[in-house]
Amino acid sequence: MSTIAPAPLPTADAPDGGTRTYVVRTLGCQMNVHDSEHMAGMLEQAGYTRASATDEAANRADVVVINTCAVRENAATRLYGNLGQLASVKAQRPGMQIAVGGCLAQKDRGTIVDKAPWVDVVFGTHNLDALPVLLERARHNEAAQVEIAESLQVFPSTLPTRRESVYAGWVSISVGCNNTCTFCIVPHLRGKERDRRPGEVLAEVGALVEAGAIEVTLLGQNVNSYGVEFGDRGAFAKLLRACGTVDGLERVRFTSPHPAAFTDDVIAAMAETPNVMPQLHMPLQSGSDRVLRAMRRSYRSERFLGILERVRAVMPDAAITTDIIVGFPGETEEDFAETMRVVEASRFASAFIFQYSPRPGTPAATMDGQLPKEVVQERFERLQALQERIAGEESARQVGRTVDVLVTEGPGRKDGATHRLTGRAPDNRLVHLALPADVRVPDAAVSPTMVAQPGVAPEALDPRLAETPDARLPRPGDVVTVEVTRSAPHHLIADSALAGGTFAVRRTRSGDAWATRERARLGGAEDDHGHGAAATAGPVALGLPTVRA
Repeated sequence: MSTIAPAPLPTADAPDGGTRTYVVRTLGCQMNVHDSEHMAGMLEQAGYTRASATDEAANRADVVVINTCAVRENAATRLYGNLGQLASVKAQRPGMQIAVGGCLAQKDRGTIVDKAPWVDVVFGTHNLDALPVLLERARHNEAAQVEIAESLQVFPSTLPTRRESVYAGWVSISVGCNNTCTFCIVPHLRGKERDRRPGEVLAEVGALVEAGAIEVTLLGQNVNSYGVEFGDRGAFAKLLRACGTVDGLERVRFTSPHPAAFTDDVIAAMAETPNVMPQLHMPLQSGSDRVLRAMRRSYRSERFLGILERVRAVMPDAAITTDIIVGFPGETEEDFAETMRVVEASRFASAFIFQYSPRPGTPAATMDGQLPKEVVQERFERLQALQERIAGEESARQVGRTVDVLVTEGPGRKDGATHRLTGRAPDNRLVHLALPADVRVPDAAVSPTMVAQPGVAPEALDPRLAETPDARLPRPGDVVTVEVTRSAPHHLIADSALAGGTFAVRRTRSGDAWATRERARLGGAEDDHGHGAAATAGPVALGLPTVRA
């Protein structure tokens, strides 16, 4: 795929001569989150700057972009709830603009402006690159601009990207989906699967690592069908193994695979590639073979359980998570009992359990046997209680284990004694870890609203920003080895440092990159990516990344 240099974009000057600010609100899945990074990158390339956390909270951004999801029934409710709140804000802020993009915009098109006439721009999943031009056109014409492309105009990964994290990043390996699940509207909104070439994917992975990341997550609507477009059905396993050769890349994850296409070569690649993490998100959707047929899910429950068995045979400590739909049209009590059976056998670390909601335009929406809300709710609660018990039992098995936690930004579960930080174990479990009793990160330092103060050095605001911080004080992006001391269904507690037990901090390039970025943001230094004090998040990568020599 050739990469075309982006055309000059309109400027983003505010009426007072300053620079217009923006915020992107994301509703939806990981694909939406990554699309939002592209939207932010496009806006910054056009001259906009990201609103501060304080201005964002107070609705003082000049441009608000809402990136929507259409998978669940409440998607429209969430969108119009956001738009309703913004209507009165916009009435008090002349020149403010509101844009709506993503899956729901692709689906509902002009009806968004009909229902919310204060919206300035509507754009779809296939033309993310049009956002800055549409904003400028709406300002010039003083009229809403609706532009929905029917097919992919520019591969999203070639667009500028403002990464939210310096230590972990999303990398799309494909967009769209070739499956025909009867409940899903995604193929209609995102189109047929389009695969990137392996060299392009690895170039982006390499560029992320060079910029400081030590973790990447490979994204696709169906990652393990990757390669079908260019004729290599083994391409995904090969890509995982290739990621294992990227120097400096410590953690590789991927989401989401489809059980029908999940092959043993992928399991072998996971087990044999040291930096591929012992974690798997495998959507079940239903444990009933009859319901799976009605869903057009081309596997059956025993195949699903067989995959899990083979994964655990080579990765005994793998944490497996899933998606499940309760109350699909025609689901009987016997069907639901099969789902309960499969969930009990699967021992999921966690599960996203959804009550079926009809999506207009999908075959399931017009099927006979739509179930009463009270029936679906009761089954949902039963399944949720079962999974909560299993998750609690699986978490309890982690107590006493030593884990390496990649520290993330923001506070952990705190109390007056521990002032914990938060991070992720290799299996992606959430871990709240205590520091030694005499080491502490000030509460203000972990607040996203912390801002520069004239005459105050960054390290005075956050001791992690010192040139030589306390060796026991981890920064976001650093890795801390701790022992799990307690558990809950959805997180682990590691307070081993408080009793003089296991606690070791390993400095990483990611921690260095985070400190450089934060010192630049707080006025302490020029950051290595050339963003100066204006930087508020990860770097903006322009176009298809390349690995520098």
